[in-house]
Amino acid sequence: MDTNSLLIDLEQDVERHLAEAVRSYQNWTAEKLLEKPKDGGWSVAECLWHLNSYGDYYLPRIEKGLAHPSGANPFFRSSLIGAWFTRLMKPRPGMTKFKAFKDHVPPPGIDPLQTVAEFIQQQEALLSLLRRAKSADLNAIRIGISIMPWFTLKLGDVFQFLVAHQERHMVQAARVAESQ
Repeated sequence: MDTNSLLIDLEQDVERHLAEAVRSYQNWTAEKLLEKPKDGGWSVAECLWHLNSYGDYYLPRIEKGLAHPSGANPFFRSSLIGAWFTRLMKPRPGMTKFKAFKDHVPPPGIDPLQTVAEFIQQQEALLSLLRRAKSADLNAIRIGISIMPWFTLKLGDVFQFLVAHQERHMVQAARVAESQ
């Protein structure tokens, strides 16, 4: 696939996530951000905290990967595992629910306002990294995944997985918001 088109599509998704956080969640009270849906599950703040935990892991590693010039490559080809992870995370009707890994489960007592602020900051950082990646080879840079850091994926797969995962939980947060 065309690298530039892929990065533009990912940027648009991240910009949409950022706009939703700024337009809605940034203006909510702490109580509303922590309100859980009546049928159980995470609050909006917990969804965002979960995404922040992944950002805490991936953003510095992506930054480090982009620090070493690799030269632009106009084409990106997903690995089989990278494409599978991304498909697994993309929201769709009847999607499978997954139990979050221990390190990514929101603890009790999170600060919802700080969580929203951090989410906004991370989305801005991710946008910056996506823009910087236009001059990199998304096939050559490898990033260890959060559940098994010794197992690496191509940077293009990591970007796609990260944004698909964010989309999944932004859909979840929107459902929670609608139920309030």
